[in-house]
Amino acid sequence: MEQTWRWFGPNDEATLGHARQAGATGIVTALHDIPYGETWSVEAIRERQRVIEADAAMGLRWSVVESVPVHEDIKLGRGDLDRLYENFRQTLTHLGACGVRTVCYNFMLILDWTRTDLAVKLPGGARALKLNMNELAAFDCHILKRPGAERDYTPDVLQRAAEWFDHAGEEGKARLWANVMAGLPGAFKRYDVAELRDVLAEQSELTHDQLRANLVQFLKEILPAAEKAGVVLCIHPDDPPRNLAGLCRIVKNAGDIAFILDAVPSEANGLTLCTGSLGANPENDVPAIARRFAGRVKFAHLRNVKKDPDGSFMESDHLGGDVDMVAVVETLLDEQQRRRLAGEPTSTIPFRPDHGHDLIDDGTRQTHPGYPVVGRLRGLAEIRGVMTALAHQKGYAL
Repeated sequence: MEQTWRWFGPNDEATLGHARQAGATGIVTALHDIPYGETWSVEAIRERQRVIEADAAMGLRWSVVESVPVHEDIKLGRGDLDRLYENFRQTLTHLGACGVRTVCYNFMLILDWTRTDLAVKLPGGARALKLNMNELAAFDCHILKRPGAERDYTPDVLQRAAEWFDHAGEEGKARLWANVMAGLPGAFKRYDVAELRDVLAEQSELTHDQLRANLVQFLKEILPAAEKAGVVLCIHPDDPPRNLAGLCRIVKNAGDIAFILDAVPSEANGLTLCTGSLGANPENDVPAIARRFAGRVKFAHLRNVKKDPDGSFMESDHLGGDVDMVAVVETLLDEQQRRRLAGEPTSTIPFRPDHGHDLIDDGTRQTHPGYPVVGRLRGLAEIRGVMTALAHQKGYAL
């Protein structure tokens, strides 16, 4: 399994040197400066590769794209779709020509990953990401004031949400807004309350079946170009895996994944196995999902969560949450060995330690939420230990 590290580009305070010190050799990145829907040129891709590979002694390569963003109009099935599809196809063609062949993407409507607290204090001073259901309900019902929002929460959560809102003060409400907004994709648009309310009202009209149909249409338009370019697309599960603020989610569980992979059969139609996203749904047996779809896993995000009965969850130590990480890693190693014995050309499965706690001096760097240096280094080291022990036990080469 290839050990990789997410890097947000030259301005990321978690540097390429940090990635190499952590033990990674593959870099997971994207051209975040290019607006959604525009084509990534060969020149821009090669320039990013040049930066990653500048110090040959580090032995780094651009292993995975995360992500080529899917324009909101594609998800909504509107606008100049022919142009957007063609630009996406051209981007995949250019990536393939440059030797970057794994592309992670998601199909979540406007709210991407969502947390309500980005700095939960842990014993010893570490900090973690968390989604508190009462705070999400306060955001939805009392800040956004979305019509009908109360139907999505239990009476207990609604009561605690009202209490939180009454005592939070303007500073607490502003912090909650900023925490939720931190999960918005891209850097080109941030919303005030009225703007987000309008966007959510419009997008909430899209039904589950309509959003599914728009994803299937996207795949039908894009996958032939991916196949020709030698690129695989791997969809990322919804985070969290539940309908959110009136928006439907369509990559929440094993049934959703099966539908997507079966809807447009292609070796280029794959899965990013995110143990944290899937693990936030108490109905998901993540090791079983890993086993069921092992042959379609093209990339893995390995992180862990601890869930509360009301639907809240906190990101935990990589080996210390509700997901049996050892079982997941074993499945990925078995699948990688199967591919090697079958002579498949892309047998190695890249993975990265997804998210991590802020540890030791992580607070001194302005890194993206969930992407500290020391916290991810610890996670990668723990997973590497599990991987090495299992491979030794089974007689597999890493």
